Amino acid sequence: MNIRKLMAYLMLVVVLCLGMGDCVAAAELLQMELVSPSAILMEASTGTVLFEKNPDEIRSPASITKIMTMLLTFEALEEGRVQLTDEITTSAYAKSMGGSQVFLEEGEIQTLDTLLKCIAVASGNDASVAVAEYIAGSEKEFVNMMNEKAKTLGMENTHFLDCCGLSSDPDHHTTARDVAIMSRELITKYPKVYDYTQIWMEDITHVTRKGSSTFTLSSTNKLLKQYEWATGLKTGSTDAAKYCFSATANKDGMDLIAVIMGAPDFRVRFSEAKSLLEYGFSRARIYTDVPEERTEPVTVRGGKEITVAVAPQGEFSYLDTTGMDFKGIEKLYEPVEELAAPVVKGQEAGVLRYMVQGTEIGRLPLVAIESVEKAGYLDYLLRVFGKLML
Repeated sequence: MNIRKLMAYLMLVVVLCLGMGDCVAAAELLQMELVSPSAILMEASTGTVLFEKNPDEIRSPASITKIMTMLLTFEALEEGRVQLTDEITTSAYAKSMGGSQVFLEEGEIQTLDTLLKCIAVASGNDASVAVAEYIAGSEKEFVNMMNEKAKTLGMENTHFLDCCGLSSDPDHHTTARDVAIMSRELITKYPKVYDYTQIWMEDITHVTRKGSSTFTLSSTNKLLKQYEWATGLKTGSTDAAKYCFSATANKDGMDLIAVIMGAPDFRVRFSEAKSLLEYGFSRARIYTDVPEERTEPVTVRGGKEITVAVAPQGEFSYLDTTGMDFKGIEKLYEPVEELAAPVVKGQEAGVLRYMVQGTEIGRLPLVAIESVEKAGYLDYLLRVFGKLML
């Protein structure tokens, strides 16, 4: 069955299944038709897994390793440890990287902004090492940071040996699930990454002692031209890894992550990632709500103030695959009856429940919007005096 017929058949089954309120058949078809040995489909805001095939199978990641490199780079930017305008000098070691590269020369200076483009667009191994050395002092120390970050994210089956994915050592490994986890962390915390991953082609300038020259960065992510909703994220291929891809796409306010591991060729990784994304967008819808600035007064026992206002904290997201009418979602504010002083700003003081026909589908905490100190004798005297003066 060629890919066009497969896609047409797949979409027909998905539509029919949605009409029946059951997508089991579509998922089973997708499971059978995927050639790649390992894959996963995740909704980004909730982390809900919509499809999986051997998601915890240990595999070589190739250049999708660079997702973690970009994640740590954006983390360093957020913390102010580096700036996009910082100028980075290419070391001899960074220049020596093989595989995909942007041909940086030893001693060449590029801004961090340019090197991020080299990583995200052209998958430059030399650029990845140059950035790693700048942030951590050495690639080895940067890799230690990568492995520590993997642990904090719960990436239980991942271990890195380099920052770019060149290593063919079996000890440099991950899984489709873990790739989805780090991809989710990157795109949800640092959406600015899309400014880089959505670049199709861009020129950079090499300036060395030999003079200046122009080099064209060309995206390795061909899905950007094949799928209108594509936003990123990273490809990878080596003899050990075969063809890998962590694909991101956004449609109707919903972000999906489709990870393909071990595809037999580059065409399959793109077509199967697209199949996963279309399956997800056909099956699921996302409900999001940023509650209005509604406050509920809560009594404070023993405080300088008698009450404290509490309000919902955060944004609520719910992923539906059943065709739910979002207009039927109700919000129930349930603040606690009383808080004991002292009250700290941000202290939890109840819940906001999201309900559908009497069933809770999720919640947000209600928190105190200011602190309240414990009352002293003088406060009580002033309070009594104030009542007497009424």
